[in-house]
Amino acid sequence: MIIRIVKMTFDPDKVNDFLKIFEASKQHIRNMEGCTQLDLLNDIDSPNIFFTYSHWQSVNDLNNYRRSKFFETVWSSTKRLFSAKAEAWSVKSNVPH
Repeated sequence: MIIRIVKMTFDPDKVNDFLKIFEASKQHIRNMEGCTQLDLLNDIDSPNIFFTYSHWQSVNDLNNYRRSKFFETVWSSTKRLFSAKAEAWSVKSNVPH
């Protein structure tokens, strides 16, 4: 399993625009092949900083999503709202279940 964490810093005036995009997109992302979890987290001290936290069955599934037309459309709309460059990490858990 792959965990994908994306940090996004928005122009404070654009947060509501982002939340609308996320609300309209979240179910489609959750239904992508290999996606087993998608959460949106908001920084406690900085209300314009958000993190998406998603679980993918494989790197291939994550890459298929990232190469999709859907992702291209959503990401281009989202990144216009940024006040800083997004940061992203693909990680795996080393804690046995």
